[in-house]
Amino acid sequence: MAEVDVWFDGDCPLCRREIAMMRRLDRRGAITFVDVAGEGSCPIDRGDLLARFHAREDGRMLSGAAAFAAMWRAIPLLRPVGLLARNRIVLQGLEAAYVAFLRIRPGLQRIARRSAWS
Repeated sequence: MAEVDVWFDGDCPLCRREIAMMRRLDRRGAITFVDVAGEGSCPIDRGDLLARFHAREDGRMLSGAAAFAAMWRAIPLLRPVGLLARNRIVLQGLEAAYVAFLRIRPGLQRIARRSAWS
């Protein structure tokens, strides 16, 4: 399995929860998590990294559903889902769901910041 670099928004309560869960599942330590809100290095524009989820797998920068799939492939428990996402049709469906999530993300972030999620 490839090593994967993942950039995430540490100021986002939803992202922090998601990454905390992925860190627990990444028992092999195959993923390097970089908090873009902190002092982490940015291989592309910081604004672009904050707007969409990004990962690098085998030297290739990926974003959106493709980035999630790369992260999943690095975690044995989630690897089957990540491999399934290599199918173009499956990846298109996941990307459509991700884009829909991005539309409601600001509202979910507001709710999360007011609740115990943070």
